Amino acid sequence: MTDATAPYSHPFSRNDPSPIAQWFWTVDRALLGAALILIGLGVALSFASSPAAILADESITDPFHYSWRMIVFSTGGIAGMLTLSLLSPRGVRRIAVLALLGAIVVMAMLPFIGDTVKGAARWVNLGPFSLQPSEFAKPSLIVFAAWMFAEGKKGQGVPGVSIAFGFYAVTVALLLIQPDIGQTLLITTTFMAVFFMAGVPLRWVAVLMGAFAAGMTAIYLLFPHVQSRVAKFVAPGIEDTHQIDRASEAIRAGGLVGRGIGEGVMKRSVPDLHTDFIYSVGAEEFGLVLSLAMIALYAFIVIRGMRRAMKLNDPFEQTAAAGLFMLIGLQASINVAVNLNLIPTKGMTLPFISYGGSSMLAMGVTMGFALALTRRRPGAYEPGASLTRPRRMLMP
Repeated sequence: MTDATAPYSHPFSRNDPSPIAQWFWTVDRALLGAALILIGLGVALSFASSPAAILADESITDPFHYSWRMIVFSTGGIAGMLTLSLLSPRGVRRIAVLALLGAIVVMAMLPFIGDTVKGAARWVNLGPFSLQPSEFAKPSLIVFAAWMFAEGKKGQGVPGVSIAFGFYAVTVALLLIQPDIGQTLLITTTFMAVFFMAGVPLRWVAVLMGAFAAGMTAIYLLFPHVQSRVAKFVAPGIEDTHQIDRASEAIRAGGLVGRGIGEGVMKRSVPDLHTDFIYSVGAEEFGLVLSLAMIALYAFIVIRGMRRAMKLNDPFEQTAAAGLFMLIGLQASINVAVNLNLIPTKGMTLPFISYGGSSMLAMGVTMGFALALTRRRPGAYEPGASLTRPRRMLMP
């Protein structure tokens, strides 16, 4: 018989040399927990949105079709996040380089093999699923750029800045061919932030900001759908704003505590409610309380992640981790701002919550890379950094 008075024994001892035990005591469990909570919210909201979302596709009869698929996607995202969080910084670099090269190759083939949806060729049909390679290019490019910037600063003849900008230019060019303006803006903003955090001279930052402004002007002039979205935002009484109007009504209808689980009615008229506008579905059924809770979770991930990243000693690990956390925060901010009608629509998913296999898997990759880079390792953090350390530091 088990002695009820015996002290509780943790399944992983601090002295256990196994890789899983080392991972458990060195990974930031608070960041991991916040990501898992967001994924759980995403699955829950998929059950609220799926019955209304299937109305747009008469071939689907199961009201929870998207919910079951969301569970599959979430399981894959969690598995990828946990697996990648076991990596060393060198392993993160290797996987990021392979993923970036793979994403660029597939993106280059999209004009020939991609499925065109709403005028954009962004997906590769893989039978029951569709793959969007640009989702995986985002975290991979950030890690690769941070590595190149760090190598360039060593002064050993590696043209790291030139190589990073070359891959950035190729990635953006392929995104504009699709076209995918939202992902272009997100990647560009995050890339600029990583470039700044790498410690480059301010004059280069000024040059990059000028190039960014010129690029945004060119995009506006060259892409009619961008002009239309800006016009809808600036002059809502002139252009058709059905999509954002219905989302705004859903958010207002939710009030403080929402209509209740499954009681939302405005979601039935919100296009893309299970993807780009899942925030409005949650706001209608669960109210301002859930909306603020989601925003607080994103803020927690970004703030805690950035604080840990800034205390890392290695320049590559520091800028790469900070860039990845910023990527998550920027994408979440863009999605929420669109739902609140604060900026023009962008077609951006809400990290960990929106329906979509590529989005969920890519977010798992992003968070997995970030957790791996911020794990406690001998000499990884500055002496005296205010981190909660285990009693015995384990070798990764």
